[in-house]
Amino acid sequence: MAKKTSSKKISFGRRIFNFFKWILKLAILFFVISVLLVFAMRWINPIISSIMIQRQIAGLFDGEFELVKYHWVSYDDVSKYMPIAIVAAEDQNFPNHFGFDFKQIEKALKENKRGRRIRGASTISQQVAKNLFLWEGKSFVRKGVEAYFTLLIELLWDKERILEVHMNIAEMGDKIFGVGTASVAYFKIPAAKLSIRQAALLAAVLPNPKKYSAVKPTGYVRGRQNWIVRQINSLGGPEYLKDI
Repeated sequence: MAKKTSSKKISFGRRIFNFFKWILKLAILFFVISVLLVFAMRWINPIISSIMIQRQIAGLFDGEFELVKYHWVSYDDVSKYMPIAIVAAEDQNFPNHFGFDFKQIEKALKENKRGRRIRGASTISQQVAKNLFLWEGKSFVRKGVEAYFTLLIELLWDKERILEVHMNIAEMGDKIFGVGTASVAYFKIPAAKLSIRQAALLAAVLPNPKKYSAVKPTGYVRGRQNWIVRQINSLGGPEYLKDI
């Protein structure tokens, strides 16, 4: 009996060991694939993003299937006002942080404790990680994976590339993604010709492009547009990003 019990313990121990060995192999595989993928995207423009796929799938279930509109525009072919408008609206410390703005995170936590919610804790780098690779939601698992991809992006891309990808994959309306598509859809002009106020209007709807519209802006959106213009000027205009 003693030998049988001992044999069972050894067998159970081996199963546990093999299980963790399998988990470790999966973790290593995930690490290698994710690093190679993010590294490649330093030069290769994404043909689609996770958020685009999710919107496409949602359209199938809603019975309103329509292909997402997405047109890539390089950083140099976008109006000089668009990058600074996004930074002014979403992440003013973007040139200086390493993916996470801890002051904004602390501020958001304090506001949440008071029962209020503010925007600003999520940096542009975090938004790129979420929109490009992840699913929607607020679970700790998703936030952990988001933090991992944010670090990879900051390590393997420069700031200009991060901003370029963000401008192109950000949702700016119903199935409208990126400044290249939005500038044509809303203003009938290429992204290179956006004025400061048009760029600010596109940036103004980014917090919730399904709720806010650049075509029929509410008073709130107009107010936010004016605030973004003031922030652009306060930061020093496009020159604020000259060293990224």
